[in-house]
Amino acid sequence: MTTPVLTPIADLTARFPGSVTKDERAGYSGFLVAKENLLEVAAAIRDEFGYDLLTAVTGVDYLAENKMEVVYHAYKTTGGPGLVFKVQVDRIDPVTVPSLVNIWPGVDFQEREAWDLLGIKFDGHPDLRRILMWEGYQGHPLRKDWKEPFFEEEVKPFKSRWPDGKHVFAEEKNPFRDNLNFPKNFDPDAYQPEAEKDLYSSLERFTLKSESGLKTDQIVVNMGPHHPSTHGVLRVAVTLEGETIMGLKPVMGYLHRNHDKIGERCTFLQILPYTDRLDYFNSMSNNFGYVITVEKLMKIPVAERAEYIRVIMAELSRIQNHLIFIGMLLNDLGTMYTPSLYAFEERELILDIFEAVSGARMMCNYFRFGGVVRDIPEDVMQKIKGLVQDRLPAKTDEMDRFLSENEVLVGRLKGVHVINAEDAAKFSVTGPVLRAAGVPYDLRRADPYGIYDRFDFDVAVRTHGDMMDNFLIRFDEIRQSLRILEQALKQIPQGPINSQKPQYQVRVPAGEAYGRIESPKGELAYYVVSNGKPNPYRYHVRPPSFVNLTAIEHICRGTKIQDFVALLAMLDIVMGELDR
Repeated sequence: MTTPVLTPIADLTARFPGSVTKDERAGYSGFLVAKENLLEVAAAIRDEFGYDLLTAVTGVDYLAENKMEVVYHAYKTTGGPGLVFKVQVDRIDPVTVPSLVNIWPGVDFQEREAWDLLGIKFDGHPDLRRILMWEGYQGHPLRKDWKEPFFEEEVKPFKSRWPDGKHVFAEEKNPFRDNLNFPKNFDPDAYQPEAEKDLYSSLERFTLKSESGLKTDQIVVNMGPHHPSTHGVLRVAVTLEGETIMGLKPVMGYLHRNHDKIGERCTFLQILPYTDRLDYFNSMSNNFGYVITVEKLMKIPVAERAEYIRVIMAELSRIQNHLIFIGMLLNDLGTMYTPSLYAFEERELILDIFEAVSGARMMCNYFRFGGVVRDIPEDVMQKIKGLVQDRLPAKTDEMDRFLSENEVLVGRLKGVHVINAEDAAKFSVTGPVLRAAGVPYDLRRADPYGIYDRFDFDVAVRTHGDMMDNFLIRFDEIRQSLRILEQALKQIPQGPINSQKPQYQVRVPAGEAYGRIESPKGELAYYVVSNGKPNPYRYHVRPPSFVNLTAIEHICRGTKIQDFVALLAMLDIVMGELDR
């Protein structure tokens, strides 16, 4: 797949006069769609204009204008720029917007998130219930008029801690020193927890019916949340008939800390360390996605040397992520430790590089607007060259040789279907799982960012869409990352590592920006709205783990329970970015 020729974005105003208008707000782009025409317009965007991949659904609360807005970002799996369309509704409860789940099923979890955190009700959604907050939670915490217990101020830095350096603990002001805010007329002593009737009724509603004709019992099994093979604190409610999965519902939110809300409280620069903690295996990639989003708003260049350093760090990140994926997949299949320890040995050598340039092994906080925070020392550059040219290719070939023809592994993976190309696009799946289904969609080629258009590499793609292809495509991607790294190390110029002066505060003009990268797990994107102040007005993360998991029910229904752990592993989820 070659870098696509940029084609003009479809003009929806000509196709839907009166129903669609251009977004004329300064710093904004895309189209505003009338609520009553949203389903018609969305269907045309998919079927007539060919935007088969809807990647992001973002809710925004414009309190001063008394409006709620839902922003959609649609793309073509053949590549090219995206199409942004939005619907605005009055901020009067209930705030209602038509659901697009019947057009793009991949919006399922994202619409539930907008309902959970902003209180936007999506009419026609088949399973609209809370997804990150617990069932009895009061209110919608991303609304601009929502206040948490011990609320001090809207944004940081709080005056109680700045600039005198003195602070007062908000808890000290409360006589009970307890971070609780109960609803009106709620008595905690008389509270009786309700059974999760919404979850189980939803599970029952979407469960397959037996076609055997025999009278059989179905049982519900809860896997997790504390389970070694759910890749974090994830719980999955599964309906089984014998060993066959008839229905499945993931339950998340056990790690939820409302990353979006934290981001809207922090200054643009203060957000950077928080991005490290999303996909904690790939903090360099997390930084990358965020800084290119803010750089779009600031309209600033990136230092030439820093562009190459960013690519080097991102591709090293991809390699160690895929090596750990391979090791932990084998762990999930029952090999117990040995392959994962082999993989972790290579990861540790890459983390040595990250530590040398950033000062931290996992939470690197290395990128800055306009470049990176410090240069790569010469001795570290030599270590990178040694890894890229000698050790990593040899170790990748060694793991491939040991594992890929192993009789037990092939028996467990080959022919076990994951997802096909059409369904992967419908469910907004991105990353290696989409490419293993036969869709050569890689943002480094399809919608290049940074300097990826300068490098010669192939988009890794396979055609069967089974677990074996999903396993092997990670080896393919490691080898392509090594190709990119070899070129970057040869081409990297001397010069400054940031186009901007070091500063504690940055000026970000008013407007919106959507920045996305090809993270090791799929499309990682940030939607940021600035009102010209030091803190973002709206900050939203579109994490691949969260969106890819939307397809897990479709993937697993009708398969055997012993394959569930491996099928979940294929999505390569990390709960830090899933729950945020």
